[in-house]
Amino acid sequence: MATGPLLAQVPPLPTTVVGSYPVPDWMERLKSDYFRGRMSRGQLADLHEMAIKAALRDQELAGIDIVSDGELRRDNDIDYFLARLPGVQIANPAKDFYFDYYEAVLPRPLPEPDGAPLKLADDFAFAAAHTAAPIKFSFTGPFSLSRHLRGRAYPDDRELILAIARTLHAEASALADRGAGLLQIDEPFLAGHPDQVATAVEAINVVAKDVDVTWALHVCYGNRYARPLWEGHYDFLFPAVLDAAVDQLVLEFARKGYEDLPVLARSGWDRDIGLGVIDVKSTEAETSGQVADRIRRALEFVPASRLVVNPDCGLRHVPGPVARAKLAAMVEGTAVVRQELDADGHQTAPFTPKRSRKETTQ
Repeated sequence: MATGPLLAQVPPLPTTVVGSYPVPDWMERLKSDYFRGRMSRGQLADLHEMAIKAALRDQELAGIDIVSDGELRRDNDIDYFLARLPGVQIANPAKDFYFDYYEAVLPRPLPEPDGAPLKLADDFAFAAAHTAAPIKFSFTGPFSLSRHLRGRAYPDDRELILAIARTLHAEASALADRGAGLLQIDEPFLAGHPDQVATAVEAINVVAKDVDVTWALHVCYGNRYARPLWEGHYDFLFPAVLDAAVDQLVLEFARKGYEDLPVLARSGWDRDIGLGVIDVKSTEAETSGQVADRIRRALEFVPASRLVVNPDCGLRHVPGPVARAKLAAMVEGTAVVRQELDADGHQTAPFTPKRSRKETTQ
């Protein structure tokens, strides 16, 4: 992982989250009330701030090394950004349910960024004022945002994606100026468009250009209502993703299994891996032993110095008590493996996978 003041604070095998945190039922109801005209903008802002402070505290109590604001100001992974992009028109700003997507239209090309119109740096600054822990700040990437924009403002999708990337670059620069040290680009729709990886990488490099932070790229198979949108393997990312100006790939493994680890090793990825060890599509909490075994398996392919431990994806759809139990297991399992590392961060003994019940009875 790229070094710097933020990441110098964390131990080997640092634990973190992907971004989103559970939205309680009462918060869902109140956010939906806002869109139905039953709550003021000021009341909604108070609600968000209270929830963010609680999410930060939950992560601290669990022992997470690098925390997030839980993305609790965002109704979903798209609308918060598109509604703030200059020139984007939202036909109907009301929603029946807060998590629904807007119908967003771009009738003319996006203006070149003048400052940072999405004001993401303000969101980071609020989180930083309420925790002493290092912070990961995530935002949806230009490719995924482009999938939810209608209109014929550009002759082809590539030009639209790059235009969004230029605005996100301005946001990233503002975030770095406010003290952000770890920024993550989320591309949740990329797995459904494997032929577009090269364009997505080109846009990611526009976002990250000359922004001196540690950069992470999160690619999953979808997490809408805790269901995958696609299935497959991460080989679709290669070789194009090797050109991405990022320090870390944050990937989903716990749900899918760890068969893609050799793929990453063979493909020449020599930077960090954000290792998914918590299945966010299951409401059953993992044990610390399961987490430890998953980390040990990854250490067969990736040295501890290049592993970050995290859930598969955001925790938005996981019930709060289950999410807290999962994070506690993640921290405890990571601690077990840390104790097995020598002074140079290497395993003191090779990992032998546990035999399944079926194997032991044959």
